[in-house]
Amino acid sequence: MERRYASHPREVKQFDTARLREEFHIPKLFIPNHLELVLTHEDRLIIGGAFPIAEEIKLDMDLKELGVSFFLERREIGIINVGGKGVVVVEGQEHELDHKECLFVGMGNREVIFKSLDTESPAKFYLNSATAHQSYPTQKATLAEAESADLGSIENSNDRTIYRFIHQNGIQSSQLVMGMTLLKTGNMWNTMPAHVHPRRMEAYMYFDLPEDAVAIHLMGEPSETRHIIMRNEQAVISPSWSIHSGVGTSNYTFIWGMAGDNKIYSDMDPVNMKELL
Repeated sequence: MERRYASHPREVKQFDTARLREEFHIPKLFIPNHLELVLTHEDRLIIGGAFPIAEEIKLDMDLKELGVSFFLERREIGIINVGGKGVVVVEGQEHELDHKECLFVGMGNREVIFKSLDTESPAKFYLNSATAHQSYPTQKATLAEAESADLGSIENSNDRTIYRFIHQNGIQSSQLVMGMTLLKTGNMWNTMPAHVHPRRMEAYMYFDLPEDAVAIHLMGEPSETRHIIMRNEQAVISPSWSIHSGVGTSNYTFIWGMAGDNKIYSDMDPVNMKELL
């Protein structure tokens, strides 16, 4: 598991492109038959991917980094499948996940295993794990079951649908909030006007991007914005003091995950467009 440290905004505004990507960009999430994990000290969120093809993958690692005897001893995890059909086995019970379906697994579950149902179209499990103080039941949600909202407009190139899976009024968690935003054809902007939420950090994972497409992710304080070029199935860490917005060369989908002081999706501080620099 790779470790990323938290950064102060005064320090970040001095970063060049390479350093910015080193600190916040996660370029590779899905390595065949491998579990890839990145721990950020921003609210100690773990971001990762499991890509089982010919063999199953266990949610396991060198636990000295976490100081526990099993991964979910003091953690919970949200899992969204961005590939073909797969199965997540939790304490011996199988949970089938189709494309863009979500599974929450609460604190205290000792065994979690990831499997694909078809090696020709393998599952790709995207993971967000936050620290937990209370255990909640394992629960699945499809797009149809998620709370959804249509936002934006074609005039502003941000006509999109937000699906909330793990949140205050949906799947219950200790602190993890997780969902997905689908941009409609011809729309490229997400989350603009921008906002910050000083009470929790956020991570984005961009996917459904064509091979030759990019998304330009904007971050930084409103008066000190920076950009990171994102490609398909890459993630980016957004500290609580940073805006998190982006525009693509085509429409795309992104998964957002948050951890911090509360689970209120609407708890954010809007940024006036005139303040952006």
